[in-house]
Amino acid sequence: MKIMFISLGCDKNLVDTEMMLGILAQKGFSFTDAEEEAEAVIVNTCCFINDAKEESINTLLEMAELKKSGQIKALIAAGCLAERYREEIQKEIPEVDAILGTMAIEQVAEALEGVLTGEGRNHYRDINEVPAYGKKRIVTTGGHYAYMKIAEGCDKHCTYCIIPKVRGNYRSIPMESLIKEAEELAEGGVKELILVAQETTLYGVDLYGEKSLPKLLRKLAAVPGIYWIRLLYCYPEEITKELIDVIKQEEKVCNYLDIPIQHASDKVLKRMGRRTDRAELQSIIEQLRREIPDICLRTTLIAGFPGETEEDHKELLDFVEKMQFDRLGAFTYSQEEGTPAADMEGQIEETVKEERRAGLMELQQEIAFSKAEDMIGRVLTVMVEGKIADEDVYVTRTYKDAPEVDGYLFLNTTAELMSGDFVKVQVTGSNEYDLTGEIYHEFTE
Repeated sequence: MKIMFISLGCDKNLVDTEMMLGILAQKGFSFTDAEEEAEAVIVNTCCFINDAKEESINTLLEMAELKKSGQIKALIAAGCLAERYREEIQKEIPEVDAILGTMAIEQVAEALEGVLTGEGRNHYRDINEVPAYGKKRIVTTGGHYAYMKIAEGCDKHCTYCIIPKVRGNYRSIPMESLIKEAEELAEGGVKELILVAQETTLYGVDLYGEKSLPKLLRKLAAVPGIYWIRLLYCYPEEITKELIDVIKQEEKVCNYLDIPIQHASDKVLKRMGRRTDRAELQSIIEQLRREIPDICLRTTLIAGFPGETEEDHKELLDFVEKMQFDRLGAFTYSQEEGTPAADMEGQIEETVKEERRAGLMELQQEIAFSKAEDMIGRVLTVMVEGKIADEDVYVTRTYKDAPEVDGYLFLNTTAELMSGDFVKVQVTGSNEYDLTGEIYHEFTE
C-alpha cells in the first residue's frame, strides 16, 4: 500500500512525521508524494495560529474528497489540530478514519492497520507522557541536514500560546538517545543538525536538574560526520555564559542563535507572560555580540497583541532599529481560544495588526538589505543545497542561513558539486536578502 504523508506546521512536527515514516517503513509500507498514486493519506496537522488551523482543516477537507471518491482507503489526522479538536474533526469530517494525538505517533501503524481491517479507532496518550524518541527516521529534508527534536512541550505558558495544552509540560529527551540519533543521522549522510524544541535552552532541567544544552552540544560536536550544529528557539532569559562559551569554543556550533523575543514594550511583554523586559533583552543581545562578534541573531515578533498601543508599537520599532537583528520574522497576533490572551480586553482590528506587521517588516527589510551589502568581500564556508537547472549556479547556505526561513548564497562556478558539500566562497554581491559568490578555496576536512 502506498501512503502519502502531508506534514504541516513547524519543524518539530516534521520530526514527528519522519518518525511515523520510519515506523511504517519497518512494517513494509511504501510512500508516494503523488496524490493520484496514494491509497492512504496521513495529515500531520498544526494549530499554532489561525492560518495554520485553516491550512490543516482545508487539507483534511481536500483529502476527505479523495476518500469520498474512493481513491484512498484510509485517511488519518495526526498532530496538534487532531489533539486539540478531536471531537470537532470526528463530527465535521467523518471521512477521517482515525485520529492520532500528539503523543500517540508510535501507534501510527496500529492505527492504519486498524482502519484497513475495519477495526479502526483513535489513539491518544496523556500529553505529559514521555515523548517518542529513539525511532528510526526517514529524513525528508534532502539528506544533508536534519532537525533534531531535543525536548517536547513547554512550561512557559505565554498568554497567547496553546502549545502547553496540546503538547504538555517540558520533557527533555535523554542525552544518550540524542547522541545515538545523531550518529545514525551522520551515518546516513546528514552533515548539519538543527536542534529544535518549544525551547531548546532549558534542555535537561527535568532530567538532570540543570540546563544541559552546553553539555549536549559538546557531545554532538564530537560525532564524526557532523559539521554544523544550529540552535533554534532559544529563549533569551535562559541563555547562560556557559552556552555562549560553547558556541565560541566549538567550531561545529554555528555562530547563529534564534531568540524569539516577541516584543520590546515592557507593558506588552508583561501581558504576554514573558520573562524578560526591554532592558534585559538589550543586555543579552549586547552580551552575545560582545562575546561573539560575528554572531547571526534571528528573532520573531508579534504585532497587534491585545492592548498594544501605537506608542508600544513605536517602542518596538525603535528597539528593532537599535538592535539591528540579522534575521527577523513578524506575525500578526492570533486570538487562540483557550488562551488567557484571547479573553483580554483591547483586542485589535486585523487591519491595524497587519499595518503594524508590515511596518516592522519594512524596517527589517532595510536592515537586512544593508547587512547583506556589508557581507560583500567576506570569505565564508557554505553548504551546497542544490543546482539551478541549466545554469552554472549552485544554491548554498552560509552559517547565517537556516533552511526555509533565511536567505541563500548563489554560487557561480563550473565546478562539479554535490548537495551537502562544503565550499569556501568569497561574497561578490547581494540581491535583497540573498548573496552571490565565487569559489575562494574548496573546503576539505
